[in-house]
Amino acid sequence: SSPANSSWDAAYERELQTFQDIGDTGEIWFGEESMVRIIRWLEKHKVPLDSSVLDIGTGNGVLLVELAKSGYVNLTGIDYSPSAIQLSEKVREKEGMSNIKLKVEDFLAPSAELSGFDICIDKGTFDAISLDPSDAAGKRKLYVGSLGRVLKPEGFFLITSCNWTKEELLNEFREGFEILEELPTPKFCFGGRIGNSVTALVFQRK
Repeated sequence: SSPANSSWDAAYERELQTFQDIGDTGEIWFGEESMVRIIRWLEKHKVPLDSSVLDIGTGNGVLLVELAKSGYVNLTGIDYSPSAIQLSEKVREKEGMSNIKLKVEDFLAPSAELSGFDICIDKGTFDAISLDPSDAAGKRKLYVGSLGRVLKPEGFFLITSCNWTKEELLNEFREGFEILEELPTPKFCFGGRIGNSVTALVFQRK
């Protein structure tokens, strides 16, 4: 496990402990507005409620719980951190959501059964992979390859990133994917220049 992985594991260990102590799901990564943005897009495009959805790097599983509350019934979350999956299992139990499947999986080397998804969602996992000090470029390539394997042709990929601009993401996913739209995200102003703190894009697999 690389140093990056062990610090994530430690963070989830702590979150798991907190959740067990006070029943709190801890920090919602990226804030609520990114979950709302994803769910609104799915609703606006009338994505059927029985579509198979994969949450890549599900963390505490809160996005899947929100999707289940919105009526989606075919939900899978993966994370390479066993503590994250344990945490999401606890969150899922507390919410009584039986239609969420959770698995420990390394998305860069996904198991064969991880395939045929209509929709893949990534909030921050591609960011985390691309910051890995050991061969980040190689890992990004593996990620794009895995995405092509698990997502059905014409399936949708919704990515929320804090590290990459729209142009950079278009470049990363140019092999096998095309952009459908950019979702509005909060802007921040820095030294008189307006920047984007978050980029959210929807791709379709060719």
